[in-house]
Amino acid sequence: MKPSLKSGLTFEFKFKVPETKTVPHLYPESPEFQIMPKVLATGFMVGLFEWACIQAINPHIDWPEEQTVGIHLNLSHVAATPPGLTITVNGKLEDVEGRKLIFSLIADDGVDKISEGTHERFIINATKFNAKMAAKARSKFGE
Repeated sequence: MKPSLKSGLTFEFKFKVPETKTVPHLYPESPEFQIMPKVLATGFMVGLFEWACIQAINPHIDWPEEQTVGIHLNLSHVAATPPGLTITVNGKLEDVEGRKLIFSLIADDGVDKISEGTHERFIINATKFNAKMAAKARSKFGE
């Protein structure tokens, strides 16, 4: 972590919604999703929030040796967004508790506020984390 990683950091992130981020594309193998409306899927919105936080934080950590992983989300999804609209995510790093980062987030699509909530991320050492995941996979599959 760099000394610049402090609570109060604010950021804005914009993303134009393509059709590939709509509900039918979330799990293409799901027949139920295939007949649902072509609007931004909540699952993709979660990923968008993670992406916004990652981009905001990376200049303040020793990227890519240090990375962040999501550990908690508490978000609403209160308005549907069709493809073609641009989502603006406004965020604030509310608190830094050791390696835990707590964000507040609000998103709108230029017409409606679509989401509001909090997100927590944890700073990891990528090499150590990846080694632990490889060991976990080996233990599961008996390698």
